[in-house]
Amino acid sequence: MKNVTLRQLKIFEAVARHLSFSRAAEELHLTQPAVSMQVQALEDQAGLPLTEQAGKKIRLTAAGEEVARQARRVAEQIREAGEALAALKGVESGQLKIGVVSTAKYFAPSLLAEFRRRHPGVELQLTVNNRGTVVRHLADNDIDLAIMGTPPGEFETVAKVFAEHPLVFIAAPDHRLADKRRIDPQQLADETLLIREPGSGTRGALERFLEEHQVPAGARMELGSNETIKQAVMAGLGLSFISEHTTGLERSVGRLVRLNVTGTPVKRHWRLVYRTDKRLMPAATAFVQFMDREGSRLIEEYVGRQRPVTAESGAQAMKNGRPRKPGPA
Repeated sequence: MKNVTLRQLKIFEAVARHLSFSRAAEELHLTQPAVSMQVQALEDQAGLPLTEQAGKKIRLTAAGEEVARQARRVAEQIREAGEALAALKGVESGQLKIGVVSTAKYFAPSLLAEFRRRHPGVELQLTVNNRGTVVRHLADNDIDLAIMGTPPGEFETVAKVFAEHPLVFIAAPDHRLADKRRIDPQQLADETLLIREPGSGTRGALERFLEEHQVPAGARMELGSNETIKQAVMAGLGLSFISEHTTGLERSVGRLVRLNVTGTPVKRHWRLVYRTDKRLMPAATAFVQFMDREGSRLIEEYVGRQRPVTAESGAQAMKNGRPRKPGPA
């Protein structure tokens, strides 16, 4: 593939990402025939088909997957070269791509807004996904940094702790355990637990907690997001073990309460993670330093803006048919 051009790789990367010639053409402000012609030229260079028709859609062949992966690497190297040159000129600019696990989406925008206020020249890209997808994006070098709890074990990373991450049990305010001052973990055995999908860091922490306290396995219901879990708990479908950082709004209006289960909150940590072999550009380095200095404080400020009510007042509000308005902390 000696005569492959950067233009061809850029076009094919867009086709691979959208799995659509027309959407790639729209993104790149080209005509669809122009995109098709460039992909065909790239296939001629490769000597193998890169895409195949699947009904009305297209999909990548094995060769296409490999070319797309290499195209992304080339684009990343060009971006890094540009940012390195900008740094030599003393210019604070560049692009920063951050992946966030879904549990961190509640406070991550506040962190990025403050960073952007201090570094207005940096272009930010934020993606929110489950842990498995964020790990894959790190592995494929599709993102510069990740905000997550447990770093991946599949490859070597640098994982910098920047804040505590408390995990708690939650219930609807009228649940039988809601007003208990001290709940033995064994009492959870008779409850339906609403849990995240396999591979979730929160689910792993719950399973370790139940094992450590020798709580027998009871009824479980698997749900795919924190928002769905919170709605299910409010509806009375069961209890859940969840990041305290995700429940501030619902607790502040008396729709959820934190249970006083012995041994909780379980203290984990939020980490900023990147590949060990990742060459951090100036924007990424600035964000690492920013999180080290400010991450914990900013999360505490975010949590402080959510003023949770007590289990007793929340239950009373539900009995009266209306949520309690937040009062003084």
